[in-house]
Amino acid sequence: MTSPLLSVRNLRVTFPTRQGAFQAVRGVNFDLGRERLGVVGESGSGKSMTGRSLLGLIRPPGKVEADRMEFHDQPLLDLSERQMRKIRGSRISMVMQDPKFSLNPVMKIGDQIIEAYRLHAGGGKAAARQKALEMLDAVQIRDPARVMETYPHEVSGGMGQRIMIAMMLAPDPEILIADEPTSALDVSVRTEVLNIMDRLVRDRGMGLIFISHDLNLVAQFCDRVLIMYAGRIVETLAAQDLHHARHPYTQGLLNSLPRLDAPIDRLPVLQRQDSWRDAEPMPDIQKTEFPGGL
Repeated sequence: MTSPLLSVRNLRVTFPTRQGAFQAVRGVNFDLGRERLGVVGESGSGKSMTGRSLLGLIRPPGKVEADRMEFHDQPLLDLSERQMRKIRGSRISMVMQDPKFSLNPVMKIGDQIIEAYRLHAGGGKAAARQKALEMLDAVQIRDPARVMETYPHEVSGGMGQRIMIAMMLAPDPEILIADEPTSALDVSVRTEVLNIMDRLVRDRGMGLIFISHDLNLVAQFCDRVLIMYAGRIVETLAAQDLHHARHPYTQGLLNSLPRLDAPIDRLPVLQRQDSWRDAEPMPDIQKTEFPGGL
């Protein structure tokens, strides 16, 4: 078995409240290889908090703790903010959920990509502009030179998402965290964006953390899946086995999805159980192999 790109053990994210400390993420464990790892769960299950904590994006009074959180065997929690900036964006990138809120509305798209690339990779403006044009072309944007001169409000949601992917992948990171990257897109554009991400991740040998609430999408797109509930991972399994999940929470999520091939009058309501919050996660039924040697 090859070594993982990222290894996380007993990750905890805590916020103080008037009622006491609230744990948004509670004891999360996982490894990421050169693969597409899906993270699935309801809103509030801790998916995005897990992704943000890996990049040091949880700000005080939030607190991130872990027994181990290592990237290439380098502990991330021990890094200063200055050291973390050398990893964030350049070696580990994150595509946020809505490009309309991630892109600067008063800067041209080309200037934003150039600025992000030079911040992480250095180099002159001419080289950065050429890289920006190459990345826009890589995400299948027609006439990249024209798009470089536009503002975010002048592009569609699908194009905005592709621009964000181009910006995050320009410095050639080893890990991409995609937080609901297709939630605001229609089906045809969603498929296009997924195909682009799949090709880029496969060609570059990257690791991808794909955060989503769409179980069918994750089952088709990812290699492995983590199911999160109340800040914890309750089940880990191969994406192709998702529809044969054993945990009652995962089964409940699957049963609540409408099916065209088996229509019913009323979808069942997920009946949550208090025991799920603290029960040990179901073991992965397959031995995890991490594609690509390090």
